[in-house]
Parts: sequence; structure tokens; C-alpha cells
Amino acid sequence: MDIDLLSPERFAGGQPHDQFRWLREHDPVHWHAEPGGPGFWAVTRYEDVRAVDRDFQTFSSEPTIMIADPTPEAGTAFGPYKMMLMMDPPEHTGFRKLIRSEFTQPAAHLREGRIQELARQIVDAVADKGEVDFVAEVAGEMPSYVIAELMGLPLDDGRKLYELTETIHTAPEALPPGAGAAAVGKMFEYAMGVLAEKRARPTDDLASKIIHAEVDGRRLEDPEFLLFFLLLVDAGGDTTRNLLSGGLLALMQNPDHFRWLMEDLDARLPAAREELLRYTSPVIYMRRTATRDTELGGTQIKKGDKVVMYFGSANRDAAKFEAPDALALARPENEHIAFGNGPHVCLGQHLARIEIDAMFKEVLTRMKDFELAAEPEWLASNFISGPKAMPVRFRKA
Repeated sequence: MDIDLLSPERFAGGQPHDQFRWLREHDPVHWHAEPGGPGFWAVTRYEDVRAVDRDFQTFSSEPTIMIADPTPEAGTAFGPYKMMLMMDPPEHTGFRKLIRSEFTQPAAHLREGRIQELARQIVDAVADKGEVDFVAEVAGEMPSYVIAELMGLPLDDGRKLYELTETIHTAPEALPPGAGAAAVGKMFEYAMGVLAEKRARPTDDLASKIIHAEVDGRRLEDPEFLLFFLLLVDAGGDTTRNLLSGGLLALMQNPDHFRWLMEDLDARLPAAREELLRYTSPVIYMRRTATRDTELGGTQIKKGDKVVMYFGSANRDAAKFEAPDALALARPENEHIAFGNGPHVCLGQHLARIEIDAMFKEVLTRMKDFELAAEPEWLASNFISGPKAMPVRFRKA
């Protein structure tokens, strides 16, 4: 088997499940070469991925959760400051507490009515068109609007920030030189404006709370706010946007399952949503770095080695899921790890589920007879999986 988990071309059209399957069966902790880098361990079985994600003492999120090490330029741009995703407890715990109250299950449900209202508005804008780019005009709108409202930003600005995140997630080789860095620069430039505004005129929004909150008895410094802002905007849209578009595509490709879901949408949607999360796994991987010599799945890992967890593979592991490559919307006891697990489990998962349900209910009850108007164009990324563009035709229900 020709194993290549770095080239974005291998992720065009979805995740390389043939490679993942071979690795789980023959080499579940696989040493993967890395052009220009030292290489990394690709971890593909469910139990191993779950174990790595939970053991932060052995597998650290520092210096980065990306496969490529930070460049010297990136390492000096923010000095000692790090994004929360690239911290370990207890430091990570302190920063997570700053925003945790906004993302608990009860807090998320308080926003349910507003999210349903936004879903109606989004479908109102497209229901009569008959043909749309489902990613840009439907799936991408909801998370953009929700994170904008959370942060106290104009809704249209949320859409513009979402466009920047798409560029940030695209593999550098698929972009013009410097495009990714330019997108990050624009994000930080916008965040500096938010920082000045909320510092001078704070309101009851998440951006104001972060600016005026304290960690270990001190206020966040400007670079820490910028990194927090980038994380919230970036992570706030990934799963929802890609699950909605990738999930609709999976339903179109499995019409019997689609019909089953529509026979009792309200009752069947929760189980279907969890299965679509497992089946599509929008976040492909997260990296950790070994803090000591250890063993994983019978393989010796050395201190300093990169260890990369492939969630898309773990969620198709036959040792955990029956018929893992089949879509089974009524799958019982679906313990997928599309949101990760352990200390870094996705903080926004409760909000994401409410957004997904609200959008699917509006879309699937008000639009019908979906068909592709052109082949989907997938995001050129080995980190985030989902269509970048997906033109669909439909009839108004």
C-alpha cells in the first residue's frame, strides 16, 4: 500500500479510507516520512487514538497540534504566547475556564431559539432559488453567524471571517505564495479592531468577557487575545460547516437512508447526526509530541517524536464499530470521537449539535429532491475534511 497522509490530493473527495484501513490492519502505529521534517507516527486505531488524546502527560499539545513544526518566524511572532489548543493542563485548564461557561450544554440550549431563527433566515434566502452552492450559501452561514453573535460582531463580518478560515485551512501548496499568512494577518488586523472597541466599550459578549477576564490573577495581553480570537473563529465553523455539507452529500449518496430519516425527522435526527459525525469526521487529525519514551500499540515511541491521531480512521475502526464503512443512521451506542476526547474535547460540541439539528430541520423540510449540479470541490487540506463548494439543485418543499 502506498501510504501518503500529507498530500492534500489524497484527501480530494474525502478521507483516504483505503489507506486508513490498511494501516489499522497492518501497521496501526505507522512511521510516516515527512519531507523537510523528521517524520511522525500515524495512529489509526480507535483505542490508540483515544488513549493518546487522553494522556496529556505523555503526549503533549506543545509546541503545536499541526504536523509541521512552527517555523522560526512563527515562533518569534508571538514570543512566549500560545494558542489554547497548544497548551497542556493546568495552563490549558485555566484558559479553557475563561470561556467554558458560554459553551456548556445549558448555555448552548439557551441559544437554541436564536439558532433556529437564524436557520430559518438562511433557508428563507435560498428556498426559491432552485440551485445553490450549498457550502457557501447554506452550510457556511450558520456557524459564521453564531460565532459573530457570540463575539458581538456584525453578522456580515462573520461571513468574511469564515472566508479567511477557509484560506487558513487550505494546504500552502494549493495557494498562491504567502496567501495563508496574509489571511492570518487579516484576521489579526480585524481582531485588533475588536480589541480596541471592546476594551473601550465592553458589552455582554464573549469578546468583551475574554478581554476583561483574568487568568492566574492577570488580564490577557494583546497577543493572547488575538490567538484566542483566531481559535474561536477558526474552530467555531469547522465541524458544523463540513458536517452539514458532507452530511447532505452522504445522504444523497445513500437514498434509502435519506428516506428513512425523512419518515420521522424529529425523532431520528439525533442518532443520524451522530452517525454523520462519525462517518464524515470533519477534523482529520491532531498532533501530539511525546514527552518521554513510551510504548503505543506495541510500538516504541521516543521522547520528542510526533504522534498524530487520525480521527477519521478511528471512527471507521471495525474493532469498535460494526460495518464501519457503511452509513447506519440508527447506529446504537455511537461512541465516535469526531469531537476528540480528554482535556481537549471540543468545547463547542453542544452548540455545534444544536446548529446542525436546526439547519438540517430547516433544509430537509423546506428543500427536497436534492441532486448535485456539479461535482463537489473538496477543501485542499489534510487537516479539515469537507467540500469547499457543492452546487446542488433542489425543489422547494
